[in-house]
Amino acid sequence: MTAPATPSRYSHVTGWGLALPEKIVTNDDLSKTLDTSDAWITERTGIKERRIGGTTKDLAVEAGSKALQVAGLSPSDIDLLLLATTTPDKTIPATSCAVQEALGLACPALDFNAACSGFVYGLALAHGQILAGANRVLLVGAETLSRFVDWQDRTTAVLFGDGAGAVVLEASDQPGGLRSWSLAADGSLEHLLLCDLPGTIVMKGREVFRKAVAAMMAASQEALERAGITIDDINLLIPHQANTRIISTAAQRMGAPPEKVVEVLSWTGNTSSASIPTALVDAIEQGRVKPGDLLLLVGFGAGMTSAGAVLEWGS
Repeated sequence: MTAPATPSRYSHVTGWGLALPEKIVTNDDLSKTLDTSDAWITERTGIKERRIGGTTKDLAVEAGSKALQVAGLSPSDIDLLLLATTTPDKTIPATSCAVQEALGLACPALDFNAACSGFVYGLALAHGQILAGANRVLLVGAETLSRFVDWQDRTTAVLFGDGAGAVVLEASDQPGGLRSWSLAADGSLEHLLLCDLPGTIVMKGREVFRKAVAAMMAASQEALERAGITIDDINLLIPHQANTRIISTAAQRMGAPPEKVVEVLSWTGNTSSASIPTALVDAIEQGRVKPGDLLLLVGFGAGMTSAGAVLEWGS
């Protein structure tokens, strides 16, 4: 599914926040219990450490609260809460309801699961609600993947971390904001990355690598075309933080130079639906995002899902 933003009503990011657990697990820590090393993990993934701990609710609340503060909003100003997560705290009810109560919101709330593409899916969902009349949507990507990792499996234990990132999207008549998006899914590839309940994450790494690069390129190209721009017009590429080899390969094939690529993977690990907002918030806080900049956000995930979006940053 591809679509441009409707020109009569726009969705701008006006607030953002990040939450990461305090506990840091380094590659050296993992090497004490696994047949691995810092050099082995770094060479194959680009990851040096990851944050572990907390609940999906608590991380989402922290990130969401920070986003509200940056936007200068009170809880009563939010019309909808969207929580992208593959790791809800409970099967029933939705974790977003607990987040809503903790933040003091008085709006509808829902969880949705598009795996690592979830945050970009959420941008499109939020914009759709803004077109339908909502004025402010709080979108959170939050994960506690460490609960579903087999810590004796060196192929997956080294990859994942916990965290949350959030943005506020506000309706505006000023051009910009979410310019376009591309969403896709291919259920025939479910077997490449999955987690049965009860169970732990199982992944076919080489096949995921190959499919992920192709999916990122397709989603990016569609989003760029719908926005009427090319990769040369993009100021920053903000990809899902899964593996530095996937990121660098996709960026190279798309023609995005390394200096335009945002990476936080080395110190966060793969945080699924939290990874793109984490990278976005880090880029903002590092002063890399300026008014008028065009950002390409792109992700892929279990399902297999994929998604790309072009954001024009406001003042």
